[in-house]
Amino acid sequence: MKIANIGGQPHLITSASTAQPITNASDVLTALTQSASLTLGSTLQFTADQLEAPITTSRQIFAIGMNFLDHSQEIHIKLPTVPSVFTKFSSSLAKPTATVRMHGPKTDWETELVVVIGVGGRDIPEGEAMRHVAGWMVGEDLSDRAVQFANAEPQFSLAKSFQNYSPIGPWITSPDEIANLDRLQITTTVNGQVMQQASLDQLIFKVPTLIHYLSGIVALQPGDLIFTGTPSGTGVGRDPQVFLKPGDQVTAAITELGALQLTMA
Repeated sequence: MKIANIGGQPHLITSASTAQPITNASDVLTALTQSASLTLGSTLQFTADQLEAPITTSRQIFAIGMNFLDHSQEIHIKLPTVPSVFTKFSSSLAKPTATVRMHGPKTDWETELVVVIGVGGRDIPEGEAMRHVAGWMVGEDLSDRAVQFANAEPQFSLAKSFQNYSPIGPWITSPDEIANLDRLQITTTVNGQVMQQASLDQLIFKVPTLIHYLSGIVALQPGDLIFTGTPSGTGVGRDPQVFLKPGDQVTAAITELGALQLTMA
């Protein structure tokens, strides 16, 4: 199932433009964890602009750098031997149709699969990791490259946490709806031009490995998010480099999970 946040209330998505309000759950995450006993209201029409970020209260947002083979190659780094982890801040979360005011002229795109943790824990074995996943979302890890590379050693977290630099959504898709995560394809377009396109089978560290690794260090908590990494085609990896401009329209999509429609300002 797909559950969206419309007007602050969880809704079961029934088509591209129709949904049913869930009347016995206060938020999207609660609805996902009690899916067998949901009470639904009457079907209503909605537009993309009415969709809010499915989750806004994540205590921890993890992001995995250099986790696509081709992206690591385009930025000329050695492949990681363990997940390369940084954090993003929850104040950067935004709705799936956000207008994003850029901090500077070197703002870049990175479309990613986002994992939503449903059941927390420590030291989670890889074989049990999927039991801790509430669902999947599309995420855009927008990055101010000037801030990121201001020092000799890159600084990730703040460069990727400006206001609205972490749009997510458009809804959360439960794991049972996706037969094979590896077959899903990430696509980023800017003003209709394809900038990134790759399937999730390129992930160096798969979702169970990431959950196992992270939970061996910190306690994962319900509502935590994991941005799993981006494929090649980023602006900073191009020659010459290309960055976003005011007025650009960015579409960040993953097959079967939906799309974000962003306006840069």
